[in-house]
Amino acid sequence: MVKKRIFISTYYMEIGGVERSLIGLLNSIDYQSYEVDLFLHRHSGAFMNLIPSSVNLLPENNNYATYGRPVKHLIKEGFWCIGIARTIAALRTKIFQKKNQSTDDSSSLTYSLKYTEPFLPSLKAYGVYDLAISFLMPHNIVLNKVDAKKKLAWIHTDYSKIDLNKKIELPIWRKFDYVVSISESVTKTFVSVMPELEQKIIEIENILSPEMVRKQAQEANVEKELRKEVSEIIFCSVGRLSAQKNFDQAVYICKYLVEMGLNIKWYVIGDGPEKTTIHNNIIKAEMHSHFFLLGEKVNPYPYMQACDFYIQPSKYEGKAVTVREAQILQKLVIITRFSTSASQLRENFDGIIVSMDNEKAANEISEFIFDIAKQKDLLGNMKNTDYSNQRVVEKLYALINEN
Repeated sequence: MVKKRIFISTYYMEIGGVERSLIGLLNSIDYQSYEVDLFLHRHSGAFMNLIPSSVNLLPENNNYATYGRPVKHLIKEGFWCIGIARTIAALRTKIFQKKNQSTDDSSSLTYSLKYTEPFLPSLKAYGVYDLAISFLMPHNIVLNKVDAKKKLAWIHTDYSKIDLNKKIELPIWRKFDYVVSISESVTKTFVSVMPELEQKIIEIENILSPEMVRKQAQEANVEKELRKEVSEIIFCSVGRLSAQKNFDQAVYICKYLVEMGLNIKWYVIGDGPEKTTIHNNIIKAEMHSHFFLLGEKVNPYPYMQACDFYIQPSKYEGKAVTVREAQILQKLVIITRFSTSASQLRENFDGIIVSMDNEKAANEISEFIFDIAKQKDLLGNMKNTDYSNQRVVEKLYALINEN
């Protein structure tokens, strides 16, 4: 039997929710029937060693590997055209932000790829694929550099919360056969921004393996590192230290809880551009004995396993992989009431949703901490819920095999 060929493209394998969901997808594919080529712009990141051995990792290309690196380094290394293109893209991003009175830099990727794409080589030498997947935007590479019978563009976030240049983006999305959304709420927010694409959307949830999550949770004992004492209540959060994740304000939620007399220790796993801001807020709020940044962890599950409550205090999300992982580990889950929060969990069934206001959130969290009966109900519900969804990969097979 001739195997069907799948091409998947993304930037790198740094620690993040998108990369973790890609690992879930790669681990679910039937390699007896499908051949997968993975193209990474850069062969970097702590998740590189999690790529299944059945995946054919295509060679790194020097031009594509310039993504995300400082322009001055590119100039020094002789990538003049890409360096100049990136500089022009940065200027166009600033003009777009000024025109739209926006501080969101999501459009920077769009402009960067728009101007650097002419200097990136074709990938058509790898042959014709039955399906090509662009796993992370911008999606120009798969659209213009790859030869495939069908092409998918994946969306992972709430598009109503980011500022993109629709004039540039829409023509790219239109040329894909399908747009993959990770949840019903992500679909709704995407369609609210780009209603022209509604008929192209299919939903494929982030794929998780409960067995893998539980197994990795047992690989280390971190209770000594967390210095847990009998009277302490341990919170854990996992995510990139970005404005989206709202950890800078989580510091003040923690402060309100401490002022209520609760002995809280809140551990955050991750790294990112907001690290300094969060650190400064910890100092301002005098939370250095209660709020801790642990940095990146390739395996966050032992920390999630050791906590009493898992908290996702985001401003917005597509579908947070970590929430489902915490539920698999039967942790009491708390998230904030952002626009797509209803798709993250079943409220008061396997988690609770609290206010985006810091003080109100603290009051609602405090009530939950003392509501032992409710906690027992939620834990029972999680225990009896099957969070495995590996069969959703069959939706991809159906797309490949349709006429």
